[in-house]
Amino acid sequence: MNMLEEYRQALLFMEMGLPGDAARLLAPIVTAEPANAEARLRLALAYYASAQLNRAQAELRVLIERDPTDHYSHHLLGRTLERLNRPTEALPHLRLAAAMAQVPEYGTAADRVAATVGRTRR
Repeated sequence: MNMLEEYRQALLFMEMGLPGDAARLLAPIVTAEPANAEARLRLALAYYASAQLNRAQAELRVLIERDPTDHYSHHLLGRTLERLNRPTEALPHLRLAAAMAQVPEYGTAADRVAATVGRTRR
């Protein structure tokens, strides 16, 4: 299979609910084309969906470093850090995503994590 076919297969795996298989196909594509932001985001999503959260975090940090205005990557990084039980680190990313784009889910996530952080500071 060539990389385009593997990319398409990875997308099908995601649609089928097989994110681990998708990640297995996407990782070599991102290695071969490290500047391909779309493939890297798909890989981060596959890692996130398959609970490979540290790997998802690493890919999302690369995306944000390259494009600090990428609100979706900030949101997904915040959600990833939330799942890793690191709400204090998650909150700035969630708030930034909510400020950059008026997506209801972004505000909801930021509020939820802010409440968690508030409870842990007491």
